[in-house]
Amino acid sequence: MDVTTPANGPWLVVGLGNPGPEYAMNRHNVGFMVADLLAERIGGRFKRAGKAQAQVVEGRFGPPGPAGRRVVLAKPMSFMNLSGGPVNALRDFYKVPVANVVAVHDELDIDYGTLRVKLGGGDNGHNGLKSMTKAMGAEYHRVRFGIGRPPGRMQVADFVLKDFSAAERKELDYFVDRAADAVESLVTEGLERAQSTYNS
Repeated sequence: MDVTTPANGPWLVVGLGNPGPEYAMNRHNVGFMVADLLAERIGGRFKRAGKAQAQVVEGRFGPPGPAGRRVVLAKPMSFMNLSGGPVNALRDFYKVPVANVVAVHDELDIDYGTLRVKLGGGDNGHNGLKSMTKAMGAEYHRVRFGIGRPPGRMQVADFVLKDFSAAERKELDYFVDRAADAVESLVTEGLERAQSTYNS
């Protein structure tokens, strides 16, 4: 187990994305897709979280009962570039240390479908991470879901706000499933195990 992680503390797993049906299948919303799958796995449904501008599901990863890891899944409803406020409000409410926060997000500098699990680091121009880091510092975990670079001269902003292509969608469910596995591994088995399994 990682020394950074209190054994009994809850984890806050944040899927990053933009709210609204028009964004649902955008590359920028893959964090929401992973969060939705994780909620399905633990048998929960997202609900508005009190005063925080977010939707949450509470449950456990791992074996049933007290041996499982307490987890709060969250989807900020503030738009990507303002994610830090809602995430930090949830972190305060649930008393989650920064090291027990996991951001699941799209990553331009990794090939489509490739995963990278890491702790801390820069935001690499990602507005959701930039906002989170500004709100609570950079020492949180990330599950980075590769979406690749824009083709030709397409602007990054246009690329991330476009839906996955027809070719990408053929494998999307598999990659989202694998990313959800990586999140569960990180929370239940620790960073090193998750990295050795999923940082292909």
